[in-house]
Amino acid sequence: MRILSGIQPSGEAHLGNYFGAMRQHVELQSRGQGIYFIADYHSMTSVRDAEERRRLVRELVLDYLACGLDPRRSILYRQSDLPETCELAWLLTTVTPLGLLQRATSYKDKLAAGLQPDHGLFAYPVLMAADILQFRSDLVPVGQDQKQHLEMTRDIAGKFNQAYGREVFTLPEPHILEEVAVVPGTDGRKMSKSYDNTLRMFWPEKQLQKAAMAIVTDSTPVEAPKDTAQALFQLWSLFASKDEREELLARAKKGGLGYGEVKKDLAERMLRFFAPMRALREDLARRPDEVEDVLRDGARRARELALETWAAARAAAGLGAA
Repeated sequence: MRILSGIQPSGEAHLGNYFGAMRQHVELQSRGQGIYFIADYHSMTSVRDAEERRRLVRELVLDYLACGLDPRRSILYRQSDLPETCELAWLLTTVTPLGLLQRATSYKDKLAAGLQPDHGLFAYPVLMAADILQFRSDLVPVGQDQKQHLEMTRDIAGKFNQAYGREVFTLPEPHILEEVAVVPGTDGRKMSKSYDNTLRMFWPEKQLQKAAMAIVTDSTPVEAPKDTAQALFQLWSLFASKDEREELLARAKKGGLGYGEVKKDLAERMLRFFAPMRALREDLARRPDEVEDVLRDGARRARELALETWAAARAAAGLGAA
């Protein structure tokens, strides 16, 4: 079974990325052939600085490896190391209905957030479809909010197969991560690089402590009962056992628990939880050539898997010599 997913290097990875995707990607390695890519092509819709893009790619690769992705068991590659993906995206673009792209929720959300529309942002789902379809992926782990992208990919694949009368593409099945809640940011909204409300796993200790202490809470005094639906308690709960959660939330609802105590404990728990990964990441960062070798080998192995699909799509469309 082939399992595919990617993550965009549009900013440094944070708790939302870890609990929402990266942790699951590592766990899924035992279920089949994991194929994971750093989506630097996709980042071009938001990052317009070449050196910053390269830096963010390096950071994200280090994060993945530190979090337990094993390049001997899984394939980890840089999206732009397979430029043929862009050709496949063009083949798919020519059969993608305009209305399908106009209905994309993520596109509407980005426009509502003030992003200027361009063709890259609009056609983003087609490139995503190419990422998935080139490997004839069986499972694509996504959150519930990304399910539409998989449905669009299946629609696009079906349009191509129908247009050329060949079953070139396998229709992938989503692996919905139902158990993953939306990780709140320090301001209570969804944790997102674009909101600048993130907690990064591998920040220096003092920076992490400062960010934790800045988590927005209400003005309820220490002695009064607390609203445990606040972001602070949701974030703290990510690092606590069931019994610990029940005990602390009971204290909060009763009154007498200060937000500062919870924030300090959250920072300490984060530092302990990520300490082994932090040490591994620091070691990997001292060996940049080996990290680049991982990407180079990943691209080679990914290319071997995609070659048959690229050739089949070109042949079906009548491109190149017969």
